[in-house]
Amino acid sequence: MPEGDTIFRAARALDRALTGRVVEKFESVLPALMRVDQDRPLAGRTVESVSARGKHLLMEFSGDVFLHTHMRMNGAWHIYRPGVRWQRPARDMRILIAAADIVAVGFNIPIAEFLSSRDLLRHRELGRLGPDLLAASFDDADARRRIRALPRAAIGDVLLNQRVVAGIGNVLKSEILFVADIDPFERVADLDDASLDRIIAVARQLMAMSVRGDGRKTTRAMDPRTRLWVYGRGGLPCRKCGTRIESKKTGLDARLTYWCPRCQPSRHA
Repeated sequence: MPEGDTIFRAARALDRALTGRVVEKFESVLPALMRVDQDRPLAGRTVESVSARGKHLLMEFSGDVFLHTHMRMNGAWHIYRPGVRWQRPARDMRILIAAADIVAVGFNIPIAEFLSSRDLLRHRELGRLGPDLLAASFDDADARRRIRALPRAAIGDVLLNQRVVAGIGNVLKSEILFVADIDPFERVADLDDASLDRIIAVARQLMAMSVRGDGRKTTRAMDPRTRLWVYGRGGLPCRKCGTRIESKKTGLDARLTYWCPRCQPSRHA
């Protein structure tokens, strides 16, 4: 699933490509979008901004129209010049927004809806999002309070809860906790405020690194083969201490967590 850093980069690229341009063509294979477009056509509207909220992407158009999309596991936005061959098959196209000299194509996007500003304020899922780790207005104290509200949960599971903080996915969860030297299965109640503050600071740092660079990277290594510390490296030696990296399925979705038992020791071992 695309994480908050990926969505932020996509929103930034779309914002640079589309903002200020007039939509000349809109297409979608999603019936709900086409029904709204029949009543309030997107063509002729100006793109006013494209922004990210955690793992959600919002396109704002003139006339109080927003397009809200969520990528889930396989969705992606691409930007092309007119006539350029797409990198994905046309059968995967779900949304197309074309201006005079640019085409934005949403592939395999499972969640998409048109909203008004009033709808945004009342939106159930967007309204429940925790503070966005990449937002300039991010409030560390609010994030800590939200984490503390789940004292019995494992910190690895809490970081994936978008109502706590928005943007972290499974890859960054493992990487954040490794860099912060925290056991992923430690209960929130057993972590002091200094540990929580370190986790939050590392989360913001790693998200910002991924946004600034050419893709997700947490190690600062020059070798492109060593972009991540632990994720996907079960059974391999830790890049810091050489201990065998462990992995385990956790949470309601049974998603894999990776950690180094030496660098991230359990306090209850």
